[in-house]
Amino acid sequence: MVIMVVEDDGDIREMVCQSLAQNSFRPVACRDLHEARRLLAKISPDCFIIDWMLPDGSGIDLVRWIRRQDALQQIPVLMLTARSAESDLVTGLDSGADDYLTKPMSLRELNARVRALVRRPPRYEETRDLLSAGRLSINTLTHEAFVDDALIEASRTEFKLLRLLIDNPNRVLSREQILDAVWGLDSVLGDRTVDVHILRLRKLLKPYGAADMITTVRGSGYRLSVKTSQQR
Repeated sequence: MVIMVVEDDGDIREMVCQSLAQNSFRPVACRDLHEARRLLAKISPDCFIIDWMLPDGSGIDLVRWIRRQDALQQIPVLMLTARSAESDLVTGLDSGADDYLTKPMSLRELNARVRALVRRPPRYEETRDLLSAGRLSINTLTHEAFVDDALIEASRTEFKLLRLLIDNPNRVLSREQILDAVWGLDSVLGDRTVDVHILRLRKLLKPYGAADMITTVRGSGYRLSVKTSQQR
């Protein structure tokens, strides 16, 4: 089984990988978020071991990103970190990690926890065919999008973007978050890609008087504005 180890400390990374290999796992080592995402374009591990503090960001952000990827979201995650406060543990688990182990750790315990994680059945996810926020709704099975009861001709990308917004009503989404969720690992794309597709989605919604629902938050990103009474 392939275990991806995302750890910036070279000594700890080597120690963990050697221990995993001695326990019949096949470790794949990464030093930071960028390297992890690059490798995930090529492989799909059976389990993640992710450090909290990384040179180019937070391991928590990587866990949240993993949980948004259809191909990765069922893969178990073990957080490995020096942060031992109860609030940190809660944050890690609430972000999507399946287990949490603090440094310094026992390598024997680490391997036992990895074995337990890979034996777990896939996490249960309630199937939701119809999603809605305010006047907007989508059918995830038929890939149809609606304003009120009117069917709109959304492209695949516009549909994915609309789904992201509907899943996060009244929440500001940064351009990076939108890129990760809609385009995944395609690192050649930039912020301008998000701006262009938001513009296209607004044009699509304009004939139905719904373009203004997508608001620009200067310096932060975009938000789908929905009245509280309309959220379902």
